[in-house]
Amino acid sequence: MQIFIMENEKELLSIESLSTLDEMQAAYNKMQKELEESTKSLEEHIIERPQLDAKIKGICKMEPFLDLLECDSDRLCSQTNFVCDLAENISSKVRQLDLAKNHVFEAIQRVDDILDLKFCTDGVKTAMESNDYEQAAANIHRYLCLDENVIQQSIIAGMESSTINASLTVLREARVQMSKVVSEQFDLAVKEGDLTAVERFFKIFPLLKKEEEGLEKFAKFLRQEIAKSSQENLKLALKLDSNDRRFHVLFADTLTLLFEGIARTVEKQQPLVETYYGPGKLFMLVKNLQQECDIQARYVLNKFESFRKFKWKIQQVQNAFVNRGRSADDLNRKSFDPRDIEPLLAEVTLISARCELYLRFLRRRVQADIDIVYQTEEEKKENKSELLKWVTNCDLSHKMQEIVGGYILMEEYYMRESASKAIQLDTIEEGSLTSSMVDDTFFILKQCIKRAMTSSSIDCVCAMLNHAASVLDSDFRSVLTTRIKAGFSSGGMLDNISSAYNVMQTSLQQGKLGSVDEQNAMARQMFITTLNNCDVASQHVQTLKRSLEAEVFKVFVKLPKQDLAKLESCFSDLVALSSNFKDLLEAGVTELSSSCIKPEIRPLITNFLSVSHILSESDFATYEANDPWAEQLIYALQQLTDKFHEALSSMIYDQLISHLTNEIAIQLEKVVFKSTFNRLGGMQFDKELRSLVSFLTTTTTWTVRDRFARLTQTATILNLDRVDEILDYWGHNSGPLTWRLTPAEVRRVLALRADFGSDEIRKLKL
Repeated sequence: MQIFIMENEKELLSIESLSTLDEMQAAYNKMQKELEESTKSLEEHIIERPQLDAKIKGICKMEPFLDLLECDSDRLCSQTNFVCDLAENISSKVRQLDLAKNHVFEAIQRVDDILDLKFCTDGVKTAMESNDYEQAAANIHRYLCLDENVIQQSIIAGMESSTINASLTVLREARVQMSKVVSEQFDLAVKEGDLTAVERFFKIFPLLKKEEEGLEKFAKFLRQEIAKSSQENLKLALKLDSNDRRFHVLFADTLTLLFEGIARTVEKQQPLVETYYGPGKLFMLVKNLQQECDIQARYVLNKFESFRKFKWKIQQVQNAFVNRGRSADDLNRKSFDPRDIEPLLAEVTLISARCELYLRFLRRRVQADIDIVYQTEEEKKENKSELLKWVTNCDLSHKMQEIVGGYILMEEYYMRESASKAIQLDTIEEGSLTSSMVDDTFFILKQCIKRAMTSSSIDCVCAMLNHAASVLDSDFRSVLTTRIKAGFSSGGMLDNISSAYNVMQTSLQQGKLGSVDEQNAMARQMFITTLNNCDVASQHVQTLKRSLEAEVFKVFVKLPKQDLAKLESCFSDLVALSSNFKDLLEAGVTELSSSCIKPEIRPLITNFLSVSHILSESDFATYEANDPWAEQLIYALQQLTDKFHEALSSMIYDQLISHLTNEIAIQLEKVVFKSTFNRLGGMQFDKELRSLVSFLTTTTTWTVRDRFARLTQTATILNLDRVDEILDYWGHNSGPLTWRLTPAEVRRVLALRADFGSDEIRKLKL
């Protein structure tokens, strides 16, 4: 017997080739595995047999219907072929009819065109003879609208070729002659200033298919009128008397008349252009008019720069910036007074606003025309982008950018010099917490920024916002920082800080400072006022930001995303300044606390050690009637806080009380841990602490009880009857998380009780 085994892709192996027991065993295992797989596969097929039998029976039942289906399919196929042949025959006849119809229509069109050609020829001759230019142009326009290819086909076919050629020749010559006549008549009307005749011949150009020539000639006429009017307006403006109320804005008024004249021209001529030339031609007319506007506006602005000495003043401002910070003796020069340029700044902003208004008018008109002409959004976007680019790059825009750049430089100089003057003339009025420099400086900044807003230039506004932030940060805050760093002189303190005002005013009137006490009094008053200035400045920055933000978005509506981002960045810089003033105020309050509060508090708190807290019943009763420490401390604190209550703003006063409270809590905790108590002494300390906290609570609107939480817990421990009583508080009533004292500190407080044993304290399990 011979056995074959499948190995390595159906390779056959004979049983005689097996020579070892391992090979035989492997072959046997292989055969056994294949047998199992075959058995499993056979069982699966046996299981599926009923389903297969059912499907076979279903197919057998369908067999008689298959023959019928085949017959029906053959009949359907033959009918489809018949219908297809019939449709092909019909469609070929329809195509023949359609071709014949087209030939008939073409023949009719040729006849109509030939008739129109003859009609136009006769009409042109008659109209030309009677100088009826409109009728002649209408006939020529009718000829130009004919399909000359159709007419040429008629000539090739030999149908009245000589007559048709003659008519075409007559009409071509008539068009040339008519174009010449209309052009000459238009020029004559322009020369004579006959607006009615100008409009009459302007309407004829599109009939001759000469739209560009007509628009160019019409725009040239309008430009002459604009130039004439602008020059007359400028001559009248230059004759204006210097006492006239419009003298300081005469160039702004002249430009306004120029812009208004062009705007009226566009409004008046737009319906005429759209009616006779069709939509889409307004941009061409506006471009021509703007060329004249650029010429006249530049001429007016050059006169403005010369008449107002604009460039010379810019040079003076630049020199002033270069020399800024040097002494007058070193420079040997006169200061350039910023008030001299204030009228000029107002006129520049007015000129800029009128220019922006005019350019917005042109954009709005042309954009409306673009929306009518172009249907797709892509075409509209492309043409509007071209319009915006043209407006931005026109000569008027470039000239205004140059002038506004000079304005920004002068406005910055005006802002910085005025703010510097306000700081130099800083005074303190009686009853006022702040000095004059705060309100004056912020008034100047707001005035300059609001003036920049009237220019209607978002770049101008952003520039002035940045300069305002720079003035506040570099000039204004640096003065406050210097005064804060000078510190608070505590030596020889007057009984009431507010009395330093009288010393300060007297010293200023006499022009000198008398004694050291007077100098210290003035320094203390300056320091206190500077703290108030920091507080008010921080609030003013926020108020300035809110008010300007509201006004900016009223003036500039629907800003582009790029301009909106620039504005938000500028306003964020102002917000950051508010934080800088708050940081400076915190540093000043800390300095005041270190110089004045801490030296006063330490000896008052240290007196706690001189009062015994190991009391008898009689001692406790005596202390209750006349407290030897707490009453004196509260009285001293009352005297100390009264000195600052009326001199500081409420917020700074609360901050100072916060420093005072922290210092009292820290110092008192130190001296308590150096003292010794008995039960009555602990009760006395609890009463003292409650009185102190109650007083401090009345001095401020801020909460102070949390600052004394550790001392309150210390007083609770010192009031215990027994050592193990602490476990009731520690474990049940309060809970570990509410305790500010650590277990080690609790044991240390218990050790302050002279009547508590150290062994009992050590045995506590906290």
